[in-house]
Amino acid sequence: MEYKDTLLMPKTGFPMRGNLPNKEPIRQAAWEENNIYEKSLNRTKGRPLFILHDGPPYANGDLHIGHALNKILKDFITRYKSMSGYYAPYVPGWDTHGLPIETALTKNKKIKRKELSIAEFRKLCAEYALSQVDNQREQFKKLGVRADWDNPYITLTKDYEAAQIKVFGEMAKKGYIYKGLKPVYWSPSSESALAEAEIEYHDKRSPSIYVSFEVTEGKGLLENGEKFIIWTTTPWTIPANLGISVHPDLDYAVVAVGSEKYVIAQALIETVAETLEWQNPEVVKTFKGAEAEKIVAKHPFYDRESLVMLGDHVTTDAGTGCVHTAPGHGEDDFYVSKRYGIDALCPVDEKGVFTDEAPGFEGLFYDTANKNVSEKLEEAGALLKLAFITHSYPHDWRTKKPTIFRATSQWFASIKDFRQTILDEIKAINWYPQWGETRLYNMVRDREDWCISRQRTWGVPIPVFYAEDKTPIITDETITHVSNLFKEHGSNIWFEWEAKDLLPKGYTSEHSPNGNFTKETDIMDVWFDSGSSHEAVLLGREDHYRPADVYLEGSDQYRGWFNSSLSTSVAVTGKSPYKTVISHGFTLDGNGRKMSKSLGNVIHPAKVQKQLGADILRLWVSSVDYQADVRISDDILKQISEAYRKIRNTIRFMLANLADFDPKQDRVPNEELEEVDKYMLHRLKKLVTEVRNNYDNYEFSPIFHQIHNFCAVDLSSFYLDFAKDILYIEAANNQRRRSIQTGYFEIVTALVKLLTPIIPHTTEEIWEYIPGAEAESVQLTDIPNPEEMSTFNDTAENWDHFMQVRDDILKALEEARNEKVIGKSLEAKLTIVPKDEQTKTILSSMDQLHQYLIVSQADISENASNTKAYEYVDVAVEKHPGETCERCWVSSNTVGEDEAHPTLCTRCATVVKEHYQQ
Repeated sequence: MEYKDTLLMPKTGFPMRGNLPNKEPIRQAAWEENNIYEKSLNRTKGRPLFILHDGPPYANGDLHIGHALNKILKDFITRYKSMSGYYAPYVPGWDTHGLPIETALTKNKKIKRKELSIAEFRKLCAEYALSQVDNQREQFKKLGVRADWDNPYITLTKDYEAAQIKVFGEMAKKGYIYKGLKPVYWSPSSESALAEAEIEYHDKRSPSIYVSFEVTEGKGLLENGEKFIIWTTTPWTIPANLGISVHPDLDYAVVAVGSEKYVIAQALIETVAETLEWQNPEVVKTFKGAEAEKIVAKHPFYDRESLVMLGDHVTTDAGTGCVHTAPGHGEDDFYVSKRYGIDALCPVDEKGVFTDEAPGFEGLFYDTANKNVSEKLEEAGALLKLAFITHSYPHDWRTKKPTIFRATSQWFASIKDFRQTILDEIKAINWYPQWGETRLYNMVRDREDWCISRQRTWGVPIPVFYAEDKTPIITDETITHVSNLFKEHGSNIWFEWEAKDLLPKGYTSEHSPNGNFTKETDIMDVWFDSGSSHEAVLLGREDHYRPADVYLEGSDQYRGWFNSSLSTSVAVTGKSPYKTVISHGFTLDGNGRKMSKSLGNVIHPAKVQKQLGADILRLWVSSVDYQADVRISDDILKQISEAYRKIRNTIRFMLANLADFDPKQDRVPNEELEEVDKYMLHRLKKLVTEVRNNYDNYEFSPIFHQIHNFCAVDLSSFYLDFAKDILYIEAANNQRRRSIQTGYFEIVTALVKLLTPIIPHTTEEIWEYIPGAEAESVQLTDIPNPEEMSTFNDTAENWDHFMQVRDDILKALEEARNEKVIGKSLEAKLTIVPKDEQTKTILSSMDQLHQYLIVSQADISENASNTKAYEYVDVAVEKHPGETCERCWVSSNTVGEDEAHPTLCTRCATVVKEHYQQ
């Protein structure tokens, strides 16, 4: 007889290798074909609704790793909610208007913009945007993201644009929308105004100049000929100078230097003297800034006045305490000048080129003009110092080129009118991480009015008409009419139809006695587009509601989508559009550096999916502390692959040992389970409780570590290891064997469900191999609820203590192995001397102690010689004197006692005779 044929060895078709890149696309196609998303919704209909509202990625280009991080995190949440008591539809969205699409057509596709009408160009923009949506949608699907992919929301669709017009109209009705002239961020490279959310800061090298302005009317305080000194890093704004600002409460000094007398803030005398290399400066006079109000100086090279004004924005942090004031190029400058009745002068056009309002510099690009202006100042004897500094400067987030402040006539949303309501709402929202609250609160508190107009083509038109006397027309009637027209025809008609055809039939206005009207040509800021999604989607979709449960985006969205959504929602409804905000950090390389093509450190999600599989990328997302910046590299992904293998093969071992297990027939009732199996189910319940708690709190990295740890420590190092001596050796229906199989069955089923939100391709594959699994897909099941799981607390304390004692004994075995006393642990005979009553009681009560320790014999003794001391026990390890059983490999004094099976121990001989002998 071949004794190996009498062993119940593990058997499974579940492969050791995942082969994810090849299998995942097949799995995804099956999900789509079998409508798993729809089935998950049908299964959970009637449950409480949970809405995670998708912030729309921009529809241009392939996905990068930040997109993957974002969508996979959302997928964790919606999948978990669907498996834990909620109805959780997930509608993906896309942001489809804006300059990058215009640029893609004109630069990449070589479309000749000027040869097309606006409407024709916009049609090409729409086609391009929709092709990008299709491209990104397929890439998201390959990441295993489950969503209503056939019915996304897209900001260029008719119904979406119609809803956006309603938001604009409601804000206008409440008086929050107005047109005004003031300096806004202007991008010469984009030829458009920008909102704060479209600004990012980069280092820029700029000239740093000190310029003198000669007093012509000192008002009895200063003598004519004395000179104010200003400091600026934008010499190109000097042609637009109309004044000098001083702080009313600061002390100023007249400082004599040689034959000249200069006026600067007293606190800055030392710094300025050092910078301008003054020899023996002498303070002639001091006065408060307030006393200098309306003193007149003259412009350094134009024949015009420069008025001294009072401004609270003046500080002594840098410069001279006397601030060059050009109301056409600075927000503080604009408001200070306005108080003194001085209108903005803006001699720079939309391309950043000087107009004839700056004589001598016409046609020059503003940045180039820095040199010419500095030369002109030197020629006039007004340039006291020229140097260069590198400083942080606002840039256009799309073109990455510097911006300027430029006074133009723009449409604004007045944030200040409802600012306090927004601030109150911020305090009522749940924030993950908590600092998000402070960040958004401070942004809103300090925010000026929102410039919502853009001088571009591809976007939603601002639905305003103008009467013959230029009065803007925005009424309930016109807004409703335009919204309905857009819903039927799309927004292109704004550029195709005449104003009279866009107005309600027979519309009249006292401001247009001849019945003539024109229409606004600007479009809305794209942040107004995406910021209206609460109206278009949360209110517009039948299985959604406002406020959504969760908004989850990158931390850059505190100034973007979180901000614009909150502003429009509070303006329209008085309430936040979301209950909870979760933000994630940026993706960096393994060394913590930003990814860039030049550094060659870019990780592409598509490449990871093709080489390792989407589940590896998803497992990486679950492993990182996503609320901070996260790192990814080939080495990090290699470590994740190792963790994946550990989880996969732990589960594979259990599946292989369930080959002959039918839960309907072979499952052991709870009360009849062996103590060790009860203990492992107790450990499982603890794991399920912790994992669910972390899912509920949107904490995913602890889940990864808890499950990996459970597989490596609780299972592989203990439960799966000692159990081989029972699973392989005992007869098929042996009570202890079936008890362990019952434990394995419960553990595998629970682990697969816990892991499904994270690695769904793998868990779906495992599900097919679990005996008795009835649901079509693991996605159509619920994650175990700890409250419904059996409780085995009575055994837990003793077994927790035993596991600590076991650590002592494992150390003793390791030392004996190093000292060549034994080879494998099954060669060992142990004598254990407990150091306390608890340990003695627990060890003495264990019938099969040697099996749990994977040794051939374990004796409990009051005392013994040659022991080594450990924390809970003293242990003596010796080589077992018995022979090794050919079947179970245990050393036993009973080998040879059965004459028919002289190479077997009596346990194995009995099993063979009773179950395998013919």
